[in-house]
Amino acid sequence: MPLRDRPGATRESGGELSARVLDGKRVAQEIREDVRREVSGLIAQGVKPGLVAILVGENPASEIYVRNKTRASGEAGIYSETIRLPADTSRQTLAEHIDSLNQREEVDAILLQLPLPPHLDPSEFISRIHPDKDVDGFHPFNVGRLVLNEPGPRPCTPAGILELLRREKVEMKGARAVVLGRSNIVGKPMALLLLHQHATVTVCHSRTREIARVASEADILVAAMGKSALVRRDFIKPGAVVVDVGINRVQEREAVLDYFGDDAARLAQLESTGYTLVGDVHPREAREVAGALTPVPGGVGPLTIAMLLDNTMRLARQRRLPS
Repeated sequence: MPLRDRPGATRESGGELSARVLDGKRVAQEIREDVRREVSGLIAQGVKPGLVAILVGENPASEIYVRNKTRASGEAGIYSETIRLPADTSRQTLAEHIDSLNQREEVDAILLQLPLPPHLDPSEFISRIHPDKDVDGFHPFNVGRLVLNEPGPRPCTPAGILELLRREKVEMKGARAVVLGRSNIVGKPMALLLLHQHATVTVCHSRTREIARVASEADILVAAMGKSALVRRDFIKPGAVVVDVGINRVQEREAVLDYFGDDAARLAQLESTGYTLVGDVHPREAREVAGALTPVPGGVGPLTIAMLLDNTMRLARQRRLPS
């Protein structure tokens, strides 16, 4: 395929085309710098944004996310606090903690870290958070705001993807977009955000017929189904922009060779840690077809925390400095 048919693609040493990398780390850092400047301005007006996370039980992935959130908050000038509760916390105790945070004036944003232990229904407690302190944008009131395209906090991962597309100058207006996955956290809000940018959006899921054929019609393809390397060459329209939301561990050498070829760094990581990470997109095949592609790691992941900080800053400004 001619290089001109894949904007941004580059040639590797062997002459093969390779998709342009959409650098989530760089864009996330730009967002965090913007937030830091905005927070400095708020502090000058007597408002220090405050973010509190509630962590119930011991989930290693959640611990890492909350730890990274705490460090990033401090760098942005945001007050950060984490409430850690045991896995057997009762419904009443968790409800009391949320009610208390709803009443605290210095707390602008409440993050209820998911997943919760099985005996706690996340929808019950998400709905208990005051909508104006709902940093994840999961409260039904804020979901309604999203559907109507009214101002309010947006779910962090989809909002980060949208900001990545904007800053990488990906044309969304009139584009055909396909979202693989229909979760409340990524898939559905991502589809709505793209729709509000005037893309023509299709949402696929585990029961979609001929899913590869549908995906291959997309100018913008967002993969968020939680299945390692599900998206193969036949899913991707030549020159498409592919956003990989998945983060999956791969522990088999044969699979690593399939996904990454003889990538020395990936093989070394497998040897040293027992695993490496792959997204929902087959990286080697996608690079040969897509025009632009987010890496895993270093693509979507850093954007989630950046947008959490952005949401916190905006909630603080809207709640304590209303126009």
